[in-house]
Amino acid sequence: MTKETKTLQFAIIVARWNNFVTQKLLDGAKQCLIEKGVPEKNITTTWVPGSFEIPTAARWATASNQFDAVICLGAVILGETDHYKHVSEQAAGGIQQVALDTQIPVIFGVLTCKTTEQALARAGGTSGNSGSEAANAALEMVQIKENLLSN
Repeated sequence: MTKETKTLQFAIIVARWNNFVTQKLLDGAKQCLIEKGVPEKNITTTWVPGSFEIPTAARWATASNQFDAVICLGAVILGETDHYKHVSEQAAGGIQQVALDTQIPVIFGVLTCKTTEQALARAGGTSGNSGSEAANAALEMVQIKENLLSN
């Protein structure tokens, strides 16, 4: 038996760095969840300084035992230094590690783009909204987990 969408609880962790992109990702994620039947009161949004800090906040969210899934949203855009590479890799690895350690769906919705234009295209522009895609993945993973663990 699967949980009803209206009873699911979601945490959304959002990087404040590049918030002109991440706010659009957040809007897409929340809109998707609400359209799929998740009450707005069941969505907890937490802002963190940047994408590097997302895994720590995701760990805290999972440790609270309040959430069926955690959606991680950020935007790392290539600059003139290697900073982009390090932040991208650590965010991805950290988010995956939290999911594996806690067995709670922790969704990677961090854009890693070469240009601002690419990021905006993926945050509600010509390439859709990756925040919405992350919310859909969270909904699906919650149901997959429920189905696999109930057998």
